Amino acid sequence: MTTHPAINTEATPSGTGCVECDSTNGWWFHLRRCATCGHIGCCDTSPSQHSTAHARETGHPIIQSFEPGESWFWNFDTSAFVDGPPLAAPDAHPLDQPTPGPRGRVPADWRSHLNT
Repeated sequence: MTTHPAINTEATPSGTGCVECDSTNGWWFHLRRCATCGHIGCCDTSPSQHSTAHARETGHPIIQSFEPGESWFWNFDTSAFVDGPPLAAPDAHPLDQPTPGPRGRVPADWRSHLNT
């Protein structure tokens, strides 16, 4: 398999939750990991869509799901799934972290805040 040049298998995740949501007491639906630098951002269904914003701001085109049991990659440049190698551990948020998350910051009416 040819690995996309933007994928850095040595970059570790920036944390266990969306960097920007954590800094503003926000919440997320699902998490995505930048395959270039390890930045953890929230998905496009989440209210703030920080993963896509990170890709636009940095030019880092490839993300991987940061959800337990998921290993897919997405290329923002081509709007398509791509193959990728295993990235540096961990490969998902902690199993005890709820979805949506994080615990204690998700509003009761969270479904009405999703981008669908």
